[in-house]
Amino acid sequence: MADTHNEGAGAGADFDLSQFYQIFFEEAGENLDQMEQMLLNLDLSAANDEELNGIFRCAHSIKGGSATFGFTDVAELTHKMESLLDRLRRHEITPIPEMVDALLESADASRSLLARHQAGGAGEAVATGDLVRRIVDLAAGNRPNAAPATATAAVAAPAPQAPVKEAAPAPVLTNGERLLQLKIGPVENLEAVDAIKELFRDIPGLGSIEDLACDQPQHRLFQVKTQATNDDLLDLMVFHVSKEQVHITDQVGAVPSATAPMAMGLADPDAALMEADVDHIQPYGLFDGAPGIPDTAVAMPSAAETDAVKTEAPKAAVRANMAQMESTSIRVDVKKVDQLINLAGELVIIQAMLAQNSQTLDPTANQQLLSGLADLDRNTRDLQEAVMSIRMIPMSTVFSRFPRMLRDLANKLGKKINLVTQGEATELDKGLVEKITDPLTHLVRNSLDHGIEMPEDRIKAGKSEQGTLTLSAAHQGGSIVIEVRDDGRGMNREKLIRKARERGIDAPDTMTDSEVWMLIFAPGFSTAEQVTDVSGRGVGMDVVRKNIAALNGSVEIDSVEGVGMRVSIRLPLTLAIMDGMSVGVGKEVYILPLSSVVESFQVNSADVSTVTQGSQLVKVRDEYMPVIGLEKVFAVPRQPGDKSTSDIMVVIESDGSRVALLVDELLGQHQVVVKNLESNYRKVPNISGATILGDGTVALILDTSSLVRKSR
Repeated sequence: MADTHNEGAGAGADFDLSQFYQIFFEEAGENLDQMEQMLLNLDLSAANDEELNGIFRCAHSIKGGSATFGFTDVAELTHKMESLLDRLRRHEITPIPEMVDALLESADASRSLLARHQAGGAGEAVATGDLVRRIVDLAAGNRPNAAPATATAAVAAPAPQAPVKEAAPAPVLTNGERLLQLKIGPVENLEAVDAIKELFRDIPGLGSIEDLACDQPQHRLFQVKTQATNDDLLDLMVFHVSKEQVHITDQVGAVPSATAPMAMGLADPDAALMEADVDHIQPYGLFDGAPGIPDTAVAMPSAAETDAVKTEAPKAAVRANMAQMESTSIRVDVKKVDQLINLAGELVIIQAMLAQNSQTLDPTANQQLLSGLADLDRNTRDLQEAVMSIRMIPMSTVFSRFPRMLRDLANKLGKKINLVTQGEATELDKGLVEKITDPLTHLVRNSLDHGIEMPEDRIKAGKSEQGTLTLSAAHQGGSIVIEVRDDGRGMNREKLIRKARERGIDAPDTMTDSEVWMLIFAPGFSTAEQVTDVSGRGVGMDVVRKNIAALNGSVEIDSVEGVGMRVSIRLPLTLAIMDGMSVGVGKEVYILPLSSVVESFQVNSADVSTVTQGSQLVKVRDEYMPVIGLEKVFAVPRQPGDKSTSDIMVVIESDGSRVALLVDELLGQHQVVVKNLESNYRKVPNISGATILGDGTVALILDTSSLVRKSR
């Protein structure tokens, strides 16, 4: 069994569950809004599968969260919605306007119920009994008549309860089991379907599965005996095939009784509603003491009670509950946030211009003006920090998705893994977070499959049988660096070159190690000996490269055979405001990220030593460090009257290494607005961005990490 990062495990008693409630309420509100919009845009005459699947996913997410926190009224209602939507997306029934109306009413009722729970049970409860019966009738394919729906539902709903068990078309199997025919396809790789058979072998009580002959290409046919519902089976198989590829048909079935033992503790809520008294439905939340959880079992009101409630028109209470729910957040278009960030950046530039021009003023005669400029400086800094934090979320949001994936994958591969995360508090733009998740997933899977060895191989190599996979994030200058490191076998240079030549890729022996490592990003390139459901097709790393390139980022690989591998993703900031140090070289001005600057000093030519190939070293407090002349790196021309040589050194640090930069003068420290140079011009070596100075001129922001690597 694999070990994963479980920091905080065992301290459940110390968790503040209120933060999870708030997250659930916000996500549920977003799902309800999305569901409502999709229902309103749904074309009944030509409803496509993607639209129906999207609406189904929204209902499924709300149901799962509600059940987890013990909100049984919401879970029951959304489960009925889910059952109706499931039949619609499987094309078992035809969509009609009454279904859309019922689903929209259900979304409104769910919103009000959630708002009541969020308010701690305050406000009047919304009756959903009639709504649930309407949804059940619609899911059964019963088109509403012209007669009042409430009266029909009140009479018709209880009628099938008793005959359902007696009029079953086939006898009940042992312990309420069902005999199903499971058809999967079309699937390109039929071997991947074998993983579904492993589910029945590995999960106790799930049931049994047998192969059946199938004459259709790219399809597999099975006979399944199980106690689980169709929804439970689909939820388990979704990790291997899409739900649209699974077709379940009852061969011999019966409705299990409410007391019949079910696999994995799951019961069919639809069957329970038809068989059991609705007054005995029990809560099934995982957390005790959830806000608004009913003290008694949830009772389904009768039709008469429902009509009475309707006549009282509790719309005011519904609106009050919805207002309570919406008071904690506001939905703003992302474009408006981007506009606000751009305006804040321009404000910083104007403030810098005013500050620079004010340096020539007489402090005595302009005391009041200078005091106002100082206040403007302080308020501008506070404003830009607040604005920049609007779209920033911590990397922990991304890292939290990997422990479960690693655990399952490690168990499947028979490996032992310890996941370590670093820099979880590092903040990243929300748009980048959504786009970086997929590349990171491919990199993690690649490290686990190709990098980390089997336990017995690690022991032979003198390592611990448990491999370590590290995810880290950090800010470096104007960039964000995300790393995926493992202590596995690393990459073999000769093997990569041989594989590349086999696939027709030009790979001369003169290639540097860094160039050889980058071969794995070639389309269709893979070092796997055989194709599996985990890897081997050569598409994963290609996806990583394309996605990172789309974000104007870069990928670097460092590998040592037998020691491990490190993949670094560097993402430039589209707009950021940072503290920088401006330095002058000739007539040019460059900006150094203040976080990378260690010290500055004036140097004598005697302290600089020249070594092989013209490289220079300077001795600083018994430490030798490389010297980089910015004049030479950027080919800065010397004008008549300028200094012939630079005599000031600025020590910068990156990735644990230090270098000394030769400059002519130190101009000062101030805030600068980082503009992405690649989107406006092109990528320039050793430059991470540009900024506009107070006098209106453009200054380049140096990429300190690139300069440090250049000196190695």
